[in-house]
Amino acid sequence: MTEPEKAAMPAEGGQPGAARPSGLRNPEAAVRGLGAGTLVLEAIVLLLAIVPIQKLSGDIPGWGIAAVVALAVVAVVLAGCMRRPWAWPAGAILQVLLLACGLVHWSLAVLGLIFGAVWAYNYNVRRTILG
Repeated sequence: MTEPEKAAMPAEGGQPGAARPSGLRNPEAAVRGLGAGTLVLEAIVLLLAIVPIQKLSGDIPGWGIAAVVALAVVAVVLAGCMRRPWAWPAGAILQVLLLACGLVHWSLAVLGLIFGAVWAYNYNVRRTILG
């Protein structure tokens, strides 16, 4: 089938020649994958940050490390829940909590700023693709 024939076929939702604005076959899945990938990457970075934080300042309390591990677990759980409508706002709350962990160590605040900016970019991409 040639490109003009494909363009003349009805798109999902209806009208012949109506193209999807993003050009993606399944834009919802693409946006979910972006959010889930970001959250999984954030969880990995948080878990890998524990040892350097302990080495830089040896006086990190056990509850501080537990908080970082808990945030990583929450990020993985949220990555699996990206189909739910509440997952995107929950991801934003996760970024705020990570920023608040800057009280434990300044490097966690830096990670909170970085991943907060990435999450804001994800929101922008989501708004652009899904409308």
